[in-house]
Amino acid sequence: MTEETTVDERPVVLKVDHVAKMFRLPTEQATGLKMAFLNWTKGIKGYTEQHVLRDIDFEVRQGDFFGIVGRNGSGKSTLLKIISQIYTPEQGSVTVTGKLVPFIELGVGFNPELTGRENVYLNGALLGFTRTEIDAMYDDIVKFAELEEFMDQKLKNYSSGMQVRLAFSVAIKAQGDILVLDEVLAVGDEAFQRKCDNFFAEIKKDPTKTVILVTHSMDAVKRYCNKAILIKDGEIIASGNKDDVADRYTLENLRREKKSVAEEKEKNDAPKYPLGLSATVPVLNVKPSKEPVCTIVGGFDFEVEYDYRGDKNFYVALAMHDLRRGGLPYGDSFDLSRKGHHTVHFHLPMDLFNNGDFRLVASLHTWDGSHPDTAEMIAFTNEENSCDFSLRDAKGKDNFALINKVSMAYESLDETLATRQRPMED
Repeated sequence: MTEETTVDERPVVLKVDHVAKMFRLPTEQATGLKMAFLNWTKGIKGYTEQHVLRDIDFEVRQGDFFGIVGRNGSGKSTLLKIISQIYTPEQGSVTVTGKLVPFIELGVGFNPELTGRENVYLNGALLGFTRTEIDAMYDDIVKFAELEEFMDQKLKNYSSGMQVRLAFSVAIKAQGDILVLDEVLAVGDEAFQRKCDNFFAEIKKDPTKTVILVTHSMDAVKRYCNKAILIKDGEIIASGNKDDVADRYTLENLRREKKSVAEEKEKNDAPKYPLGLSATVPVLNVKPSKEPVCTIVGGFDFEVEYDYRGDKNFYVALAMHDLRRGGLPYGDSFDLSRKGHHTVHFHLPMDLFNNGDFRLVASLHTWDGSHPDTAEMIAFTNEENSCDFSLRDAKGKDNFALINKVSMAYESLDETLATRQRPMED
């Protein structure tokens, strides 16, 4: 018996077909026609070619919540402008079926000398809506932006947060078929972000609406998207499963950060021993034992490499820093019994932690064996030889690092009297 492959019969609403984009950057300027002609005869172009996108090929179906991720400078914004028909590609084509509403750059189409009300109608017209269509959307736009009292004031009197809320509200409340959003998850204050989160949850339920989301938040990709692509140096290096793409992006970031630290070190005259180390402890490293993206169930495995050349009792202290939210959610210490050059392996359970990006740092301390208060730190890991890793789990949340509510769930000791409610479906 053979398994039947499920065929996605939803219509394709966006087709990006082998798109390439190049910009010409001037290197020198001819002072006249004669100089221009001489440069031409010598084969001097006067510009360099910057290839921003290379052979970008993917499709988005109706009802998709499609994620596009990549580091700054990878080509994401250029791709969105091609999709929104702001740029024309040198190669390939883009086919859009339905009305596409872009929210790419704050303030595009907004006039600071006009009122908030006038700007809504102006921006709506630029998006291709008639006055009658904007009339039907106006109340919802104003209500979502929470600017009822300010709509007859000039936009130049708005705060930057108010302008963002108005522009974003116009984009998401516009009755379009395809919504293109570029880095909008940091829009407004916390209350407005919750409102946006609720909007995303609702739009996911509508099979006729399609969203293309560009973001640096991998938690958002895993929470909202059903498909995603990762762009690096103008090329797609991962596509399809949102979790795989998000984890690949996290790994790329970790590798890039480590490379940047190493390159910066090479530029400077390095001392005999790196920061935090000495002749007594010339080696101290914290390194992952496997890929530095873990889950709640699997936990995180790492190793501490050290070389201690002293003669006192010593121990290693470990601390975990929350790179994104700040704070020190975990710390522990271990006595070390062997001097010299050794590697110690550790396992860190992650069932109490929420999703996040973390850094494990280590420090070596000596003490006389009977008086702990005499401990003295003699070595520590710096940014280069510490260990960065990430927790990415479907059950994890994106608030404080501690504590994972799934792991800390209460257990009923009187099951005849009290039983846990069935979890709410997303």
